[in-house]
Amino acid sequence: MRVTGRCRVLKWSTVARRRRLGAFRELAGNRALRRVVGGYALFILTEYSVWIAMLVYAYGRGGATIAGVVALAQLVPAALLAPVFAALADRRSPVVLLAGGYLVQAAAMGATAAAITGGVPLAAYAAAVVASTAVTATRPAQSTLIPSLAVTPDQLTAANVVVSWVEAAGIAAAGSLTGVLIWAAGVAGVFAVCAALGAAAALLVVGLRVPALTAPDEDRPPLAAGLAASVRLAAGQPRLRLMLALLTAEAAVVGALDLLFVILAVTVLGRSQAWAGYLNSVYGVGAILAAAVSVFLVGRRLGVPILGAVLLLSGALSALAAGLGLAGTVALLTVAGASRALLDVATRSLLQRSVPAQSLGLVFGLLEGLTMAGLALGSVLVPLLVHLGGDRLALLGVAAVLPLAATFGGRALVSLDTQAPVPVVQIALLRSIPLFAELPAPALEGLAAALTPAEVPAGAILIRQGEEGDAYYAVAAGQLDVFQDGRFLRRCGRGEGVGEIALLRAIPRTATVTAHTDATLYKLAREPFLTAVIGHAATQRQAHSIAEARLTADAAGGGDSPASGGVEPG
Repeated sequence: MRVTGRCRVLKWSTVARRRRLGAFRELAGNRALRRVVGGYALFILTEYSVWIAMLVYAYGRGGATIAGVVALAQLVPAALLAPVFAALADRRSPVVLLAGGYLVQAAAMGATAAAITGGVPLAAYAAAVVASTAVTATRPAQSTLIPSLAVTPDQLTAANVVVSWVEAAGIAAAGSLTGVLIWAAGVAGVFAVCAALGAAAALLVVGLRVPALTAPDEDRPPLAAGLAASVRLAAGQPRLRLMLALLTAEAAVVGALDLLFVILAVTVLGRSQAWAGYLNSVYGVGAILAAAVSVFLVGRRLGVPILGAVLLLSGALSALAAGLGLAGTVALLTVAGASRALLDVATRSLLQRSVPAQSLGLVFGLLEGLTMAGLALGSVLVPLLVHLGGDRLALLGVAAVLPLAATFGGRALVSLDTQAPVPVVQIALLRSIPLFAELPAPALEGLAAALTPAEVPAGAILIRQGEEGDAYYAVAAGQLDVFQDGRFLRRCGRGEGVGEIALLRAIPRTATVTAHTDATLYKLAREPFLTAVIGHAATQRQAHSIAEARLTADAAGGGDSPASGGVEPG
């Protein structure tokens, strides 16, 4: 029995490893996700570089107090406006919010560079406030966009892991870039270079075509009511409250660290201002090292890793108070960066799985507002603690923030992911198919829960002409070829579906479908398909319109390109 049990464990481990590797391989082949990740890499470089540069600029003009005030001035408007901006991610394509945010950031950073060069600090601070406010558009838009582009739930987690790697590498590179640019061209040079990077990020994502996760005709409350609903949703669910509390506390720690890097470099270690950037790089290197561990988050429960990351991060910050010199500071900041990255990717991934799809943008907008508030709290906390008890008290006080937030959740922390996840990837896929685009959110979520994944190898027959139709198939990845009486009709891919005519009209399959490439599909059985389509008048009209158009096109000889949704081989 022991041998059998061990074999089962080994078999499960092998399957889990293949599942993780498969998710990352699929992610590498997803061009749209690669563009989003590339834009985010440039965004991270700019976000962290200009933040460090502005703190250095303010610290040089008035010490920790002025630096804290400037940080607060940047963060308060961002915290207030983040949920408002994020509402757009639910009401229209998140690409609009993402690309628009990048463009505004680029323009504001260019203005900051001009103001610093011209010797107008108040104008520099004002432009920096605009840039930091525009930053709040990025993560809510991306948190809605990535599930819309992912093929499977595992690929969604893999995408979040890769985003965390990119952020870690960006933090490390931003610190080094900032240090070098301050040395070579001053603080203004940092803002000028980052303005160009922000414009490049906008160009990467502006061409993506992704629909909103809510139906065009869905009854939407006014913006203020929608924001209030997202607050009630979070307040009414202990799991969401705890995750938001942890991420807010994490932001407070990050906000404190931004200023602590400057204090550690200049006051504690007696180094030049450029060392604030270098210490930030060390922190980023730790996040890169966490990548080896975060791979194992794919397909796993996340409660225990979140708890472990909280304890590790707080322990490393507490140890910094011991004053272990340059080598010890570097080692502890590496550990802090690694644990912070693990905490962030695990908690955000779990939050994505836990929020209703139609509220995803609003909840992540609320999170972005709380994040900015946390950053502001951290930037104010450090000067206050330094004033009360010096650098050591500041480090110990910051180290206590996350354990306090974890205590708020009690035992719930280790059981965060015991409930069934929201099928956000499947919902986004169905919403991209015109046949289902007008279904209201509850119906769409129920339909997504009824989907079952299917992998079809290249050359395999999915549907055979003349057979009875028992299911509809939504294409998540790969390409399918449609033939009628041996004649090629069309090729279809992601965002399209096959199989509706036989279900709607109770006739045999009208064509044969084979896999042109390896394909990932989601199968929907006849009963839930017909219940959803027939039970919603607008969807029923759309379905019959698509079926009629497809039958007419097939009778006329087919075409060379796929239609925009609902490709039907009966």
